[in-house]
Amino acid sequence: TPGSSPRNLLDLDTFSKSDPVVVLFVQVSGSSEWKEFGRTEVIDNTLNPDFVRKFVLDYYFEEKQNLRFDDFLGQAFVALGEVIGSQRGRLERPLTGVPGKRCGTILLLAEELSNCRDIVTMQLCANKLDKKDFFGKSDPFLVFYRSNEDGTFTICHKTEVVKNTLNPVWQPFTIPVRALCNGDYDRTVKIDVYDWDRDGSHDFIGEFATSYRELSRAQSQFTVYEVLNPRKKCKKKKYVNSGTVTLLSFSVESEFTFVDYIRGGTQLNFTVAIDFTASNGLPSQPTSLHYASPYQLSAYALALKAVGEIIQDYDSDKLFPAYGFGAKVPPDGKISHQFPLNNNVENPSCAGIEGVLESYLQSLRTVQLYGPTNFAPVINQVAGIAAQVTDGSQYHVLLIITDGVISDMLQTKEAIVTASSLPMSIIIVGVGPAEFEAMEELDGDEVRLSSRGRYAERDIVQFVPFRDYVDDSGNQVLSMARLAKDVLAEIPEQLLSYMKTRDIKPRRADPE
Repeated sequence: TPGSSPRNLLDLDTFSKSDPVVVLFVQVSGSSEWKEFGRTEVIDNTLNPDFVRKFVLDYYFEEKQNLRFDDFLGQAFVALGEVIGSQRGRLERPLTGVPGKRCGTILLLAEELSNCRDIVTMQLCANKLDKKDFFGKSDPFLVFYRSNEDGTFTICHKTEVVKNTLNPVWQPFTIPVRALCNGDYDRTVKIDVYDWDRDGSHDFIGEFATSYRELSRAQSQFTVYEVLNPRKKCKKKKYVNSGTVTLLSFSVESEFTFVDYIRGGTQLNFTVAIDFTASNGLPSQPTSLHYASPYQLSAYALALKAVGEIIQDYDSDKLFPAYGFGAKVPPDGKISHQFPLNNNVENPSCAGIEGVLESYLQSLRTVQLYGPTNFAPVINQVAGIAAQVTDGSQYHVLLIITDGVISDMLQTKEAIVTASSLPMSIIIVGVGPAEFEAMEELDGDEVRLSSRGRYAERDIVQFVPFRDYVDDSGNQVLSMARLAKDVLAEIPEQLLSYMKTRDIKPRRADPE
């Protein structure tokens, strides 16, 4: 929910301060078209407005979601991922528009609508319920209802039936907070107590009302509710109640999201590995997968740009270690499977995706494409770094771009199985026309990957064939947006599965 607060706006009113309003435009995915999404209220006569109205947007990690904030003076362009990836979800941007004038800045704040992710577990019992059955005691069960905005009630849970007792103890049950009260902690929750009958005409014993907030206070004390039957209350002067229900236990667990971890300071570290084997074809030939014409990037460069430009919003230092594999490297022409593209062994990091592209093109001019196609060295290289910090503050994503057949399949499987217990994910983009059966096996979506009897702890590999995304109409922007979307879709889930299995909770973002 980005909110916005422009600061120190340029004054355009002659006699009074300006009356600002901010309009949010969202770029239609894969096109240059902007659509108005909404606008804030107008705030009279101020140059430092604080807008109350929030914009509620669906957020997708794997898509580049471009936003434009316009006011009467200027505009600011930003990707939603940049706001979420920024410290504490606060991002300040200059407004641009009037040439040569400072138009002020806009402060964007993003928060996740989160109170609906909690899951409640509770247990109840009852005492001295009214006897409804002629021969035996009652067979009680509870029905929970949440109240709606219009005063009606919707059933949201039924307990099991406990047979032949006036003092039942029901099993603990779990329900999302959203189902119980739609995220509104003070909304009425109504609970009916029934006696079960085989023919379905269950007898009403009584009812009581509470709220999520009241239930949650019971974490520290048993709360006892009187079960009342309105009809009996009207008829009998001495009527006290139809029994009591006691809340025995109540606990809340949060389902954490990817955003929670990014907010809590988890850093994504992005490493690139590019295939320099001879099967790609000589880079100087138009048939080569590494061939870059003056008019078009090579398949390798396109894949790198598409995926990298989204990931880089989440990588705070924008420094990406980048390697090549399968080439003979100067000065001595030794075959290397993890040479730094920038030729700096001490520091293989490149500045931004543009820096990686530059170093990649430079390497193409200096190394000799060779072979074999070995993945394991570069996977083990990143795994070694990932193993150094396993407390959830760092998560590594390795992007491998390759033209196909792996030479060291056994070692690669072994490396992936080992890496599956570390905070890392591997993305493989296959370029060119080869058959990619081996990659599908590594992907592990169908069958969990194993090596020498050891199974991968979690699925950490995502494979996509580049050719599926080359648009016949030649619309590169659209096809690359689709490629990035499919490649990155599994990353948030993979990060969450690592955190969950290690019981790592997101750190609280610093208070404002």
